[in-house]
Amino acid sequence: MVRLERLRAEHADALLEFERVNREYFARTVPDRGDAYFADFASNQRDLLAEQDAGVCHFHVVVDEHGDLVGRINLLDVEDGSAELGYRIGERASGRGMATAAVAEVCRLAAEVYGLSALTAKTTLDNPASMAVLKRSGFMTVGDTVINGRPGVRYRRAIVVS
Repeated sequence: MVRLERLRAEHADALLEFERVNREYFARTVPDRGDAYFADFASNQRDLLAEQDAGVCHFHVVVDEHGDLVGRINLLDVEDGSAELGYRIGERASGRGMATAAVAEVCRLAAEVYGLSALTAKTTLDNPASMAVLKRSGFMTVGDTVINGRPGVRYRRAIVVS
């Protein structure tokens, strides 16, 4: 149903279009990236790819069965066998299990390819869909947090090579 592709320079145009098309949709439940994100997109992409090359982060695009980019899923701030999970699925692909499938696949990659043993995540309380995905994916609530002034929840999941 979904395939993850490691972020490459060739994804830039499709990724920018994905972010533009879904900007209002995402802003309903996650802090908006702001106009500068779009104005500086090419430079930001180069920076992300450099971070990925350095092993600090692992960025992926989520591709559907038709080959269309429908989301992104990332492992951020890799350190001491752990990373923070972040993801977003576009509006036209939401509600179809793609986020759950993408999280399952990135957890597999985290263990088998990137050698990680734990992932953390966080979401705002007004994003029940993301909270449900994390719970379905084996993440356990570990505490409260604030994300850009909005109340949220922190999660953690141990991962192992199967």
